[in-house]
Amino acid sequence: MKRMKQVRLTPVAALVASALVLSACGAGGRDDDDGDAADSGSTVGVTDDKVTIGAHFPLTGVAAPGYNEIPTGARAYFDFVNANGGVHGRQIEYVVRDDAYNPTNTTKVTNELLLQDEIFAMVGGLGTPTHSAVVDQLNEEGVPDLFVSSGSLMWGDDPEARPMTFGWQPDYESEAKIIGQYVAENMPDAKVGLFLQDDDFGEDAEKGARQFLEEQIVGVERYTSGNTDVGPQIAGLQGAGADLVLGFNTPAYTALARLVSLSLGYEPQWFVSSVGSDSPLVGSLLAEFSEGAVKPGAGALDGVMTTEYIPTLDQGDDPWVQLWERVWEEHGEKGDLSNYKIYGMSHAYALVQALQGVGEDLTREGLVEFMEEQGEGLDGPQLAPFRYGTDSHLGISGMRIVELEGRGSKELTPVLVTDIGDAEITEDTSGQADDAPPESGIPE
Repeated sequence: MKRMKQVRLTPVAALVASALVLSACGAGGRDDDDGDAADSGSTVGVTDDKVTIGAHFPLTGVAAPGYNEIPTGARAYFDFVNANGGVHGRQIEYVVRDDAYNPTNTTKVTNELLLQDEIFAMVGGLGTPTHSAVVDQLNEEGVPDLFVSSGSLMWGDDPEARPMTFGWQPDYESEAKIIGQYVAENMPDAKVGLFLQDDDFGEDAEKGARQFLEEQIVGVERYTSGNTDVGPQIAGLQGAGADLVLGFNTPAYTALARLVSLSLGYEPQWFVSSVGSDSPLVGSLLAEFSEGAVKPGAGALDGVMTTEYIPTLDQGDDPWVQLWERVWEEHGEKGDLSNYKIYGMSHAYALVQALQGVGEDLTREGLVEFMEEQGEGLDGPQLAPFRYGTDSHLGISGMRIVELEGRGSKELTPVLVTDIGDAEITEDTSGQADDAPPESGIPE
């Protein structure tokens, strides 16, 4: 297992400190009879034996399939850590509230997490349109906002504007750049259509794809999340003559797009972003949406290309997957382990590692400072390194392209890394993809 480089921690930037020190004595903080807790930072949500974190997820609603499994995976890993003594003697209390993928609800449940549950940090809040509704509030109130479950650029491209927020998964622009370069080099005659969610998800992806595919794009269609009629969009791509469709959408819309294309007799090659490419889930959704006309099965996306940035369930020999299987067996709820649960466990591992790194004197400022100073060197299942630092809070820097086959996939490229803008795409040489967890399964 790689070791994090040792960096001497320095005081948090004045911008962060001034925003946070006012809340240092807020409700939920630990009592400190011996020192100056208020002077050292905010301890809201921290006691001698517990740290409370929160998250918003669509536990119900159109985006719930798949996404509602992420917090069950995270909870299983936190329970695993708690059963082994917690972090510096503190148990992790994980509070998840349902926003049904509705930004208005996200604002409401975030207020509840802050005022009622008195969380120390928001961890893994899901969705571009939903988290956008609360990201400014979290930063203004000095609440660490870690590992947002979305690849929007706003979680890390401007740390000065959002000093408390950190992404986790690869951003959509970088993912689309890697996809775009692959298509340009390997499918130069393809007529490309873009099927995009009409928000930052789609906008960032289009920006990345156009860097390489400007001359190949023949049509762009957008859908609004919540509107399940995507017939006009798929018909539009068919009418434009697109024989390769790049889909940047959630799993439900991958299934809807595939169902409509079947009904139209439209059979393009599909290249789906990592967000919407879980074969078992899309297969079950196709069966549900078609009322049984399409049989459920993991092969629903056979031949579809996508990307991956953490090991997936089909890779049973991978040491990280073996750890997640162990965690789920010991602490999981009902149901089988899934890739969405693995996603939740993966960012839970990153949080535990960060809490370990901060040390016993846990404060909000200290957590943010650790992430900027040492976050780039975090170990974990990610296939490429993180990009955390003072100039960027963006997450994983790369991925590999694969072709889906049943419940598994076939690698088409090595792990490729890049950054936003005109950063070059290169093969990763860091060795991050060869990382393995410690024997205990808990960061050291």
